Amino acid sequence: MTETQPNNPLHGVTLATVLNELVACYGWDGLARRIDIRCFSHEPSIASSLKFLRRTPWARTQVESLYIDMVRQGPRQPRSR
Repeated sequence: MTETQPNNPLHGVTLATVLNELVACYGWDGLARRIDIRCFSHEPSIASSLKFLRRTPWARTQVESLYIDMVRQGPRQPRSR
């Protein structure tokens, strides 16, 4: 079964990719301001955030929604580190 999902921006995108792109776009501080999750504001890391998001459906839904909004807004300049 090789169905394509042209209207699903999350199709084929891993949670790790979603999180990495959000961090690249907004940074940890910006991400913590947009979604009030402790793993984004206190000693944030990709690994700990992924672990939390995989166990917490409501948080994953918020992260995926923010990613979809970011994708729909179009390309942005990457945030300088």
